[in-house]
Amino acid sequence: MSEKGFTLAGVTRRQTLRAGAGVLAAGALGAPMVHAQGTGGTLRFAFWDHWVPGSNDALKELCAKWGEQNRVNVQLDFINTTGNQLQLTAAAQAQSRNGHDGISLTPWDVGAYADQLEPVDDVIQRLVAKYGPINPIAEFLGKHGGKWRGVPATSGTQTKPACVRFDLMEQHAGIDVRAMWPAANQAGPGADTWTWDTFLTAAEKCNAAGVPFGLPMGQFTDAVDWVGALFLSYGAAITDASGKPTVRGNAKLKTAIEYAVRLSKVLPNDVWAWDDASNNRALISGRSALVFNPPSAWAVAKRDAPQVAEKCWTIPMPAGPEGRFLAYLPYTTGIWAFGRNKTAAKELLEFIGQRDSSEAITNKSGGYDIPPFDSMADFKVWEREGPPVGSIFNYPLKPHHKAKYSIAFSPAPAELASQMYIQALNTKVIARVAQGGETVDQAMGWLEREINNMRRG
Repeated sequence: MSEKGFTLAGVTRRQTLRAGAGVLAAGALGAPMVHAQGTGGTLRFAFWDHWVPGSNDALKELCAKWGEQNRVNVQLDFINTTGNQLQLTAAAQAQSRNGHDGISLTPWDVGAYADQLEPVDDVIQRLVAKYGPINPIAEFLGKHGGKWRGVPATSGTQTKPACVRFDLMEQHAGIDVRAMWPAANQAGPGADTWTWDTFLTAAEKCNAAGVPFGLPMGQFTDAVDWVGALFLSYGAAITDASGKPTVRGNAKLKTAIEYAVRLSKVLPNDVWAWDDASNNRALISGRSALVFNPPSAWAVAKRDAPQVAEKCWTIPMPAGPEGRFLAYLPYTTGIWAFGRNKTAAKELLEFIGQRDSSEAITNKSGGYDIPPFDSMADFKVWEREGPPVGSIFNYPLKPHHKAKYSIAFSPAPAELASQMYIQALNTKVIARVAQGGETVDQAMGWLEREINNMRRG
């Protein structure tokens, strides 16, 4: 669903390059918007087209302000991810070495184009000096060959904690999530018991009551992301940092798969075919007690089903034996090495990365966008948004969550991780057991072969 980010199904980098060359021009998809004019040259950026109405206005206003102050003609295009248009644009420009000065990049594209992206270590160093370290997953995705190849973006960056119907959870599972995770910088009674074991018991009870958890298990980003966090919470990495498979004899991975198979039995029967819109619809319709999602489903419920929205509460993902992880899907803004105005591009990205700028972006999206600095997890928007007020207070990761951001298939190298992500190997290995009737050992054997085939390819 374009509201949620980008699609996965069957798109490889090679296919993207071919399609990008054949379908798109090397520049923008439409006429650029001119936001500021001056005598300091022209700067062209392609940003992700935000699904939240009005959210693009924050970047328009920030770029206009910076352009006027620096006498630079700033031209912007907003390109959405429906049909992978943004990814195809990046592929076409990388291939032709012509286009925008800078562009929004989806998580793994930074690594795919690292050799064609201008290092931005100087920008990062100045921002880090002001705001502290960037979260490790944004660094893992944005830093290649020892150099930062893009600036982690606020616009579009999301996490996927649990959005819970607190009334249904309390009624059917006996869990008061608002008391456990209040809108305060401290955990409440029972927070330490919010584990995957507790989660499974609650899922069983809610399913029996006719309001099952809405957890996709297919090949789209929502499914891959939450299962990725689940695996990491069990210590179940499927490769090491060099990309070598760590599947054979991996007891932690086997335990994680077995757990996911048990959980799948108390989910709706069709979750294997769900796309990124399906869990939204399940929540908004009132048929589900819990989904893993950014505030998009809740925001649509505010508009279309306010009686559902006013009973939603966001809480962290459950913890596993190896800790609590939070699925994280970031955007990065890269500057092409072949760009015509790289100095100005760096200055603009540094301006957009400032705290005031990031807060303006997050405010416009109603709290959807997550800045890359942990020191910015205190924006007031997460306190004041409602109904109910405080509903998304725990959306960004906070110290009392005792959690870490995660992305599926880390710590594999970018090129391999991207392929595993696109092919949704983590949900497929579960499906081979739950749907295909294989043993866990047989499915793990298949997984190891798939990884080795990708490494050879």
